Order: sequence, then structure tokens, then C-alpha cells
Amino acid sequence: MDFEGKMISREVSELLWEKEKTVATAESCTGGRIAEAIIAVPGASKYFKGGIICYVNEVKENLLGVSHQLLEEKTAVCEEVAREMVKGACRALRTDFAIAATGIAGPAGGTKEIPVGTIWLACGSEDNIVTMKVQEDHGRDINLAIATNNAMQLFCDFLKNEGV
Repeated sequence: MDFEGKMISREVSELLWEKEKTVATAESCTGGRIAEAIIAVPGASKYFKGGIICYVNEVKENLLGVSHQLLEEKTAVCEEVAREMVKGACRALRTDFAIAATGIAGPAGGTKEIPVGTIWLACGSEDNIVTMKVQEDHGRDINLAIATNNAMQLFCDFLKNEGV
């Protein structure tokens, strides 16, 4: 993890720790990297309950409650699925907040409509979710690093804006 990522993780830690709030992750393309960024700070067990790696649609549906119809109509790489993943993680792991990522990291798998490097990020509570779309292809490793850092920054900004 780079220095900037560590600073964001520490800030998220302080915000959650002070307010005694909890967070979980629901990760598809990032495969646990966001959870790894959260636990990089000592004491994370006070606020991080766990994560669900939902790499396939079956897991998104069965563990997170993402609608089969939504996945069929829009694919897993869309804002709506990212939002549903946040809600599902909050419910499944009984947390105040969740962070989600779903996308195509590459090097293959993209289409004209959804090219490689398209990743939807979402975070928030069951009732209040913010999203961000990342859409640049720098190669798999860099795409995943960018998505992870952006997800953590999005969550940090969410916590600050919500007065958490």
C-alpha cells in the first residue's frame, strides 16, 4: 500500500473509532483489497466486522441479496449493483456502513459498452449511499490499486460529510 493509501486508512480508522461505528466490505473485482486497506491500521477489529468477496453473480445474489433481474438487465458492472452490494453487506454483517466495488479490472472481459477499467464504487449505510465510477485502463494491477484508493477516499469523504 502506498503512503497516500495508508494516510486515508488511518483517517478512516480515526473517524470510525471515535464514533464507535462499524464497516464491512462487499468486493467483486478488488477481491479483498479494500478490506486489506482497512485492516492495515492496528485496532481495526474494533470497527471492521468483515468482508464478502462476491466475485460471481451467484454470491452477489445469495449473500448480498442483489436482484437477479438487475444483474441480468444491467450486468454486475453498474451503479445499481454497487448500491445493492452496500445494502447487502450492511445487512449481512450487521454494520453501520459498507464499501463495495464491482467492475472489470482486466486485462480481458471488457466490452464496447463496458470497457476494461470500468469499476463502480459505492459506500454508505443502507439508507444513504454515494457512488463513483472509475473508467480508465492502466493494466490490472494499477486499475485495482486506483479502485482501492478511490474507494477508501470516497468512504473517508462520506464519513466527514455525514459528520461521523
